[in-house]
Amino acid sequence: MGLFDKIKSVFVKDKSEEVKKYDEGLEKTRKEFTTQLSNLSKKYKNISDDYFEELEDILIMADIGVSTVMKFVDKLRDRVKKEKIIDSNYLKEVIIDELFIMYVSDNVIDSKIHFNVDGPTVILFIGVNGVGKTTTIGKLATKLKNDGKKVMLVAGDTFRAGAVEQLKEWGERTNTNVVSNNSSDPSSVIYDALGIANRDNYDVVLVDTAGRLQNKDNLMRELEKINRVIKKIIPSAPHETLLVIDASTGQNGINQAKAFKEITDITGIVLTKLDGTAKGGIVLAIKEDLNIPVKYVGLGEGINDLEAFDIEKYIYGLFKDL
Repeated sequence: MGLFDKIKSVFVKDKSEEVKKYDEGLEKTRKEFTTQLSNLSKKYKNISDDYFEELEDILIMADIGVSTVMKFVDKLRDRVKKEKIIDSNYLKEVIIDELFIMYVSDNVIDSKIHFNVDGPTVILFIGVNGVGKTTTIGKLATKLKNDGKKVMLVAGDTFRAGAVEQLKEWGERTNTNVVSNNSSDPSSVIYDALGIANRDNYDVVLVDTAGRLQNKDNLMRELEKINRVIKKIIPSAPHETLLVIDASTGQNGINQAKAFKEITDITGIVLTKLDGTAKGGIVLAIKEDLNIPVKYVGLGEGINDLEAFDIEKYIYGLFKDL
C-alpha cells in the first residue's frame, strides 16, 4: 500500500468539518488535475518520453512551477528506470506519493503558529493589496476567539484609503477590539496597541500592514521600523510574520513572495482563495521555491473558511477521486 492509499483510507472514513472543507475547497483543482492524469494513463498504457512530456505540461498547468516540475519529472524518470515500472496506471499512484514526499522531505515543515507563553502573541501580516489580507485577519480572529483567545486587531495599514474602516468592520463582525489612531505612521499605532495588549492581558495581537511593493526600499524601512517598535514593547515579538498570497494569481504570487522574502523574515504563508482556482499545485511550488511553510489556507468565502494547513488533507482533497 502506497503513502496516498494509507492517507486515503484514513480520510474516507473521516467525516470531520476540516476534511469536508479540503474536499470541497480543492474540487476545482481536483477535477482539472485528476481528470488529466487519468486521461494520460488511458492514452499511454506504457510509459514513454511522450508520456513524461505531457505529464510535465499537466503539472505546470497546475501551477507547480517549471523548475519544480523539471526536477520532479527527472526524479520520476529515475524511479521508473530503477524499479522497471512499465504500467502508466501504476505510475499514477507513484506520482501522488512522490508529490507528497516532495513536500515533506529534507526538513520538518512546521505549519503551526508559535504562541508566546509569556505575554501576548504578535502576528504580523504582510502582502500586496487585494490578496485578502484584512479578510484573513478577520477570519483568523474568529478562529482564535473560538479557541478561547482574547484577540486584538491593529490597523497598521495607514496608507490604503479605507483600510482602517475595513478592519473596523471586521472588528464589529467578530466582536474584537480594533486599535487605530490618527497618525499616518503605522509604528505609532502598533506602539499604542501593544501597550494596551500588555496592560489588558490580550492573548493574540493581529497586525495589519500596508500592501505596497512598488518601492521595496520604502517598504523595507517601514517593516524594519515596525519590527524595532514591536521589540521595544515585547522583545520576543513578532512571533509570526505571515505573508498572504492569493492562490489564483499562481506564479505571480510566488514572485511576490520572493520579493517580500528579500526585505523581511517570513515565518509562514497564508494562501487565500484556494477554492476559487484550478491551480492548487501552488502549495507544492511554495515549498520548493521558497521553503516557507503554508500555515493557513482559505477554502471558501465564509467567516469560518480559513483552515490550518495540513499536507495530508491537502493531498487527499487533491487526489481523492483517483
